[in-house]
This record gives sequence, C-alpha cells and structure tokens, in this order.
Amino acid sequence: MSSQTETSLMSAGGGEAAAAGQPQHVPVNMYEAEQAVVVVAPLPGVMVDDITVVVEGRSVSIAADRRTKAVKDYLLHEWHYGPYERTVELPEGFGGTAEATFANGQLALRVERGGDGERRAVEIVRKP
Repeated sequence: MSSQTETSLMSAGGGEAAAAGQPQHVPVNMYEAEQAVVVVAPLPGVMVDDITVVVEGRSVSIAADRRTKAVKDYLLHEWHYGPYERTVELPEGFGGTAEATFANGQLALRVERGGDGERRAVEIVRKP
C-alpha cells in the first residue's frame, strides 16, 4: 500500500493521532434517565481491563487502550491502536453514585444526581 493511501485512510479515521502516539477521541452519547444521566461510549476491540472511568464533580473521564496490533503485512489497515481519551461535563445536578458496565464493545456509565465532588474511580462490570 502506498504511503499516500495509508495517510489518506489515517486522516479519514482519526489515525493521525494514533500514529503520533496521541490519545484518540472517544465519541459518546449522553441522555437523562430517571434520577441519573447515562453516558454510552463505543470501545470496540478494547478489553474491560484496559478501561478507566473517573468521576470528579460533574466531570467524567474515560480512558482506554486498544492493545498493540500484530505485526503483519496488511493490504488494508483501518483499525487504530493505542490510547483513547474523553472527558465530558455532566448536566447540572449530576455527579453522584456511578456504575459502569461493558458489553459488546460498549461502555455504559450511569451517574446519579447529587455528589460531593470527590474524585473517584468507577469499577467497570463486564457483562456477557
């Protein structure tokens, strides 16, 4: 594959950050449920042990790492490896008790109303 083709593919999929060793952006969806806000992030190819979620006040930080690729002579290579990061602000009034699950390549984080602003890591439960 030509380096121009590889560069074009990397630009289209956010791979320039990965190639430079910089954390890639994690897209999220957020919605309000009864007494909680839910943040959902797709993390395909990531192992649950490689994900960290921290809640501090109204801020949620998600960090993940897709493990190193196998050394192969790829004909087409669009998957990106390395770190992913995202911090989002929760709506006013949220920042309380949090729980996270991971299944089918998706992280779901539920954060209740309230909270004392303390920084805390959230345990992630792997669902089959």
